[in-house]
Amino acid sequence: MSYQALYRVWRPQKFIDVVGQEHVTTTLQNALLQQKITHAYLFSGPRGTGKTSAAKILAKAINCEHAPVSEPCNECAACRGITNGTISDVLEFDAASNSRVEEMRDVLDKVKFAPTAVNYKVYIIDEVHMLSISAFNALLKTLEEPPKHVIFILATTEPHKIPLTIISRCQRFDFRRITAGSIVNRMKLIVDETGVNCDERALQMIARAAEGGMRDALSLLDQAISYSHDRVTIEDALTVTGSVSQGFLNKLAAAFRDKDVASGLEALDELLFHGKDPARFIEDMILFYRDMLLYKTAPKLEESLERVMLDEEFREMAEAIPTVEIYRLIDLLNKTQQEMRWTNHPRIFLEVAIVKLCQMETAHSMQSEAAPANVDHLMSRIEQLENELRQLKENGVAVSAHEPAPAPQKTAQRSSRKGFQPPVGKINEVLKQATKNDLNQIKSKWGEMRANLIKSHAALLNEAEPVAASTDALIIKFKHEMICQMAMDRRDFLDGITAALNKFTGKRLLILGVPEEHWMSIRESFLSTQQHGEEEESSGTVHEEEPHIAEAKKLFGEEFVEIID
Repeated sequence: MSYQALYRVWRPQKFIDVVGQEHVTTTLQNALLQQKITHAYLFSGPRGTGKTSAAKILAKAINCEHAPVSEPCNECAACRGITNGTISDVLEFDAASNSRVEEMRDVLDKVKFAPTAVNYKVYIIDEVHMLSISAFNALLKTLEEPPKHVIFILATTEPHKIPLTIISRCQRFDFRRITAGSIVNRMKLIVDETGVNCDERALQMIARAAEGGMRDALSLLDQAISYSHDRVTIEDALTVTGSVSQGFLNKLAAAFRDKDVASGLEALDELLFHGKDPARFIEDMILFYRDMLLYKTAPKLEESLERVMLDEEFREMAEAIPTVEIYRLIDLLNKTQQEMRWTNHPRIFLEVAIVKLCQMETAHSMQSEAAPANVDHLMSRIEQLENELRQLKENGVAVSAHEPAPAPQKTAQRSSRKGFQPPVGKINEVLKQATKNDLNQIKSKWGEMRANLIKSHAALLNEAEPVAASTDALIIKFKHEMICQMAMDRRDFLDGITAALNKFTGKRLLILGVPEEHWMSIRESFLSTQQHGEEEESSGTVHEEEPHIAEAKKLFGEEFVEIID
């Protein structure tokens, strides 16, 4: 192939080209000039941050014909040979595909031989944490007493998997994630050199999606250039990264602020229709509010923003939403993200989360903000009551404290109950009167009834179905207990579905909800009770006990009472 990927063409050839790792490159350059090169190095850090590239640059600088130098010349025979991979004394070894001890021993057997083309043999072992224990043991002896002409450079993304006996024999350099600003500057240089017309906002979006990896950023840029026509736009960058546009996030945030459930659900439908990943969307939404919180509390730390561009719409949104509400929004979104990891239907949790966010109460925050204005009024009222109480005591009137009403205690007991408790007694009564015809009538109109509901109510019925019905009641089975409890606690939902069923069936039905995990046990218990009752009735053992017989059993004991007709 004549075409090469951008990250291969623009791979750093000098230390100055390694972006964002000045703490590593400066140390290595000083060691080269002072000729204090050690026998083993360990480069650790996230993917795409320049570990292998720095290792090859170090190998060239050590063996450069103009050594000691802080940068390889890239013009002498040694530098060109190492760059092209034609010098066998510099070996790049992939531990991921050669993890067995046999491959490692084949390499180490040649360590004792002197280099043929350059001054030092350099062994670059990539992904060194993938080596087996036996291979590490074989490498350990050589690292302990290496020949003077050999240098080992170990590169890894997971240094915690390397034995401490190996780490202690190496100079360790930790590569950091590259900042978004540094990635953008590097990409600007590349697009200017290649003549590609690119929007700066698109570069910023790609840099943030790369999560600190230069190789990932250049791969996404390469993909965006291939996807675009004449100019790489922000829409092209959103498409290749799978991210959600900031305008879309602003639209959703406005729906949450204005308590507009319909707009929020319509925006979600549009998002999923365009094939966006729900997990990526919830992550973008969390980062959006995280950036909003940082902007409100530390507006000067613009580099710390992960997701947003500071446009005018975002600034107005940040000023309108209180900090306390942002905490609650992030907390709810984070809980939704955790729940989405363990389900095959993330759309339901997204829809429920959007409904919750649009209906989130702000009275608490409004009350806390308005409280300072009412302090003077409250203090004057307290003083007035204290004066009245003092006058009553002076006049000889006894004042006693009254016990608080027991209602709050009852409420606290109810709220402390764990999980959703279905009304088993009511469900059993409905099952006694339930018929197949009533259930089939509702099932035949179920789809039309759902289409007649508003979107927030219909979303709660996505994984629900009618399982039993009588002439005056309906039992709905929900797949998830959380959805069932949310539906049964909402008066507007129950009124809406009752009105819709009345429209299509002509009946005003009592709606009862039951989670799927409770439904089977309730149904089986009901069937077994009914069967036992029928058996007793058929054997003639079902009868009412006379009052005098019951009193006799109570006085003398059931075992001493004999009934004779």
